[in-house]
Amino acid sequence: MDIKIGTRGSKLALRQSEWIKKQLEMRHAGIHVNLIKIKTTGDKILDTPLSKIGGKGLFVKEIEEALLENRVDVAVHSMKDVPAHLPEDLMLSTFPPREDPSDALIAERQCTLDQLPKGAKVGTSSLRRGAQLLHFRPDLTLVPLRGNVDTRLNKLKSGNLQAIILATAGLNRLGLSNVITQTIPFHQLLPAVGQGALGLEVRRGDQETIDLLDFLNHGDTQTAVAAERAFLKTLEGGCQVPIAGFARVSGDTLSFEGLVAELDGSKIYKESETGNRDQAEEMGIRVAQKLLASGGGDVLKRLYDGES
Repeated sequence: MDIKIGTRGSKLALRQSEWIKKQLEMRHAGIHVNLIKIKTTGDKILDTPLSKIGGKGLFVKEIEEALLENRVDVAVHSMKDVPAHLPEDLMLSTFPPREDPSDALIAERQCTLDQLPKGAKVGTSSLRRGAQLLHFRPDLTLVPLRGNVDTRLNKLKSGNLQAIILATAGLNRLGLSNVITQTIPFHQLLPAVGQGALGLEVRRGDQETIDLLDFLNHGDTQTAVAAERAFLKTLEGGCQVPIAGFARVSGDTLSFEGLVAELDGSKIYKESETGNRDQAEEMGIRVAQKLLASGGGDVLKRLYDGES
């Protein structure tokens, strides 16, 4: 049996998809998995911050089109790239165990976020990261930074930046955890929705493929991602707005924290809830509603109105 996996062509995306391929071939005798590289809009436009490109699904749309046209059977996504709304005929069926969801500081000198020199230039194109960084360190100078992990690391080495921020999960998956200067604590930098988690997307009626993938599903990751995506959907969020949401699962308990920030970091709105994991989506929705009511809604309205 042949299975085609649709994936972006970056080193990190291929590493993630190769892991899925290996697991499938080890688990199911007689299965053969091919990786089909697909270039997405987000891969093609590298000289503009994602927040300026507009639209949603910049790293998934073309792969979803391949799924809908039966050119691939499975799409492997980094969940932080997946919009809150999926095409009607597609579904996220499987969530492998989550990697470290934190953000990592890679600094020219071995120092923490608190120890960076005054006015230090920090590379990031994420509005979420930028707003939270400026909240704690308003003196920092943020420099737009796009490209794959190697490109970003090379820009740090070029000497024009004092530090960059990357997802810890990607560095770990690429075997580059040794470059991390500091794993930034969540109270300073709350992760993006789905950060560190992979999601496998399939055609809704393709039960055979869904069954083949089922052994890879990790219940705690699926529950946490469900809460975070319900939160994102309620806020109608994307990469154009500074939103963060993170769920932790411990036994039957789920703790969720969500955040909306002013772009300049001058004000951060945070809300949280703890409850039974069976109520994951409801908790995500409630935290989003609390944020909308407490001031976060005004921030998002200004940003959305600015887009239109």
